[in-house]
Amino acid sequence: MATINDNYLKLPGSYLFAEIARRVAAFRKAHPEADIIRLGIGDVTQPLPMACIEAMHKAVDEMAHAETFHGYGPEQGYTFLTDAIIEHNYTQRGIQIDSDEIFVSDGSKSDCGNIQEIFGTNNKVAITDPVYPVYLDTNVMAGRTGTLKADGHFEGVTYLPCDASNNFAPELPKEHVDMIYLCCPNNPTGTTLSRQELTKWVNYARENQSVILFDAAYAAYITEDDVPRSIYEIEGAKEVAIEFRSFSKTAGFTGTRCGYTIIPKNVKGKAADGTLVEFNKLWNRRHTTKFNGTAYIVQRGAAAIYTEEGQQQVKKTIAYYMENARIIREGLQAAGITAYGGINAPYIWLKTPNDMPSWDFFDKLLADVNIVGTPGAGFGPCGEGYFRLTSFGDRENTLRAVERIKNQLHF
Repeated sequence: MATINDNYLKLPGSYLFAEIARRVAAFRKAHPEADIIRLGIGDVTQPLPMACIEAMHKAVDEMAHAETFHGYGPEQGYTFLTDAIIEHNYTQRGIQIDSDEIFVSDGSKSDCGNIQEIFGTNNKVAITDPVYPVYLDTNVMAGRTGTLKADGHFEGVTYLPCDASNNFAPELPKEHVDMIYLCCPNNPTGTTLSRQELTKWVNYARENQSVILFDAAYAAYITEDDVPRSIYEIEGAKEVAIEFRSFSKTAGFTGTRCGYTIIPKNVKGKAADGTLVEFNKLWNRRHTTKFNGTAYIVQRGAAAIYTEEGQQQVKKTIAYYMENARIIREGLQAAGITAYGGINAPYIWLKTPNDMPSWDFFDKLLADVNIVGTPGAGFGPCGEGYFRLTSFGDRENTLRAVERIKNQLHF
């Protein structure tokens, strides 16, 4: 009989957002009249920028003619997209990225989850707590951790607590670690690391020959000057960091799927015989073996983001979501609820009133005011007592949700 990967059995019963969907479905079945407002999962609601739509329409027309038809493309991405990414997101910020250091994909979630395949299973992993579940769960699946303990932590993982006591900025680990997951702006807390804080991490990685896996999916939402848009703004980061970027929240590509990963050739790991090997080469081998490339039509749409019109349209959409974030944050504060984030990110991280357990707060919010959010405990033990709301809803629902919280939610 075929055997299974027993590491999957170490994971809790269901993925966080699957459990949320299950609870909401049960509530809707019991209360079909309920007017539910969803501020939980980080899915966008505004349409794609018109520049992207027009570019994709043109690309569809190209596929209708033999002379302009596109079949398999380069797995790493078409140069019309990769050149635009490098120019606008790196060169213009004084960062040199070579064309063979960028890999276009179907989204940063996939890349964040798959990147661990090119690392040895004996590597020690460090993650912030709370954390985006994909970082941890994929390492559990790979066998890089022990079992889940009663306190909600996995054996063999170095947790970096982030809460109000340290301004949600993780402290450097007190033990050696090999793989460090950082997300900035952070999901779920909506907070950021300053240039000084991020420099500490790069220095640690250089001193300890560690690799930082830097999720910058929300970089376009940064408003404060002291927060780097890329980890490569920090001196030495190209020796120790892999960066993940996404078009999902930047330009509404959650349903269209496109992102990319930067792996500088200077980032290296050690083989069993002691040889130093470029992670870039390993990822290129993995990428070309397991991935056939992002669709030509989608890449044309993504490239249109970097036109003058596309840039204006994207900024307008981001401003729309960030105004939602302001409305939510200030509405929560007016209701006497402590809230963080929402300045450089589309997430608001609130302290549950009266230290209510986060899943209890989820149930109360759903039952009393018909609003769906995300329990902090779903992001790790240090997320207990916190709760995440997103600003990706439409304006009308955002305003209605805030009014319900202010006027109808009682403790």
